Amino acid sequence: MPYQLDGKSIVITGGARGIGAEIAKGLGAEGARLVVADLTADSTKAVVEEIRAAGGTAIGVGADVRDRAQVQAMIQAAVKEYGRLDAIFNNAGIAQVQPFLKITEDDWHNVMDVNGLGVLIGMQEAIKVFLAQGGGGKVINTASIAGKQGYDPLAHYCASKWAVVALTQAAARAFGKDKINVNAICPGVVGTEMWKVIDRGFQAHGLSEGEDTSFHDMAAQAVLGRPSTATDLVGVAKFLASPDSDFMTGQSLLVDGGMVFV
Repeated sequence: MPYQLDGKSIVITGGARGIGAEIAKGLGAEGARLVVADLTADSTKAVVEEIRAAGGTAIGVGADVRDRAQVQAMIQAAVKEYGRLDAIFNNAGIAQVQPFLKITEDDWHNVMDVNGLGVLIGMQEAIKVFLAQGGGGKVINTASIAGKQGYDPLAHYCASKWAVVALTQAAARAFGKDKINVNAICPGVVGTEMWKVIDRGFQAHGLSEGEDTSFHDMAAQAVLGRPSTATDLVGVAKFLASPDSDFMTGQSLLVDGGMVFV
C-alpha cells in the first residue's frame, strides 16, 4: 500500500464527523486498524460501519478527551483489540465566537479544556504506551490556521490552537530520542459542522449578514480559490501516520489552500 499503513493500530478523536471522520475513512482505506472515538460510542457508528463496508477494520468508543480515565480506556481499547498502538490523531475540538472584550472565564475554560488540555492528555497517554512498547509511534494533532495567526472574535480559540502548536513542538523535542514523531495539521476554512457553529456565532454578534457569509468571506482568502473540504486533509494525515514522515517531527503543516504563509 502506498502509505504503508496496513495493520497499523490508530486512534482518532473527534472521529464521528467532519475532518476526523474523513481522516478515519481515508486511513481505513489504506488498511489501518482504527479506534474511532467521540463523546459517545453511538455517534461513531455511521463512520465505523462505512469503514467496515469498504473492507476496513474499525471499532467505535466513547471518550471525553478532557477526562484522563476515559482517554486511557480509549487507548487501551486499541491495545486490547489490535495488540498495540501505532498512532494517535488528537483531533477533537470545539470553537466559539465571542468578541474579545466579552470572553469570560467560562468561555476560556470551555474552549481551552477541550482544545488544549484534551490534546495534552491524549498526547501523554499515547506516548506512555509508545514508551512501554519500546519506543516509536506517531502523534498527529489537529491545530489550525488559528494556531498561526490571531483572529478576532476567535481569540480564545486561537489561543487554544497556538497551544496545540506549542505542545507539538515541546513533545517532539522531548521524545525524539525515543523515535516518536509529533506533528500537527493546520486546516483553514473547512466546510464542516464546526464552521456552521462559527458562522452562526458571527451572525449572532452582528458580525456577518446571511447564512454562510463569514465562511465564504474567509474562504475567499485562499489563493487556490475555494473553501477546504474535510477530504483535503486526508492526504497529509496518511503521510504523517506513515513511515514516509519518519524524519519529520515538531512541524505544524498548513493545509489551507494558501490562506496563511509563514
